Amino acid sequence: MRRVRVPRPIAAVLRLVDRFEERGTHAPGAEDRVDNRPVVPWRDFGWLIAAWLVGVGVFVLFFAFAS
Repeated sequence: MRRVRVPRPIAAVLRLVDRFEERGTHAPGAEDRVDNRPVVPWRDFGWLIAAWLVGVGVFVLFFAFAS
């Protein structure tokens, strides 16, 4: 797979995305399987948690630069 050069902040987000995909948060075809496993927040809601953390960070930076 060929890597494309991207700015550092975007590269950090892409590394985070790759980490979640490697750990199994993104599982194509998982809807077809019946899972009786317990809920693990980082595995099942990792994307939501990461998006929330990025959103809070942007919110804090916005007001830090505004003051």
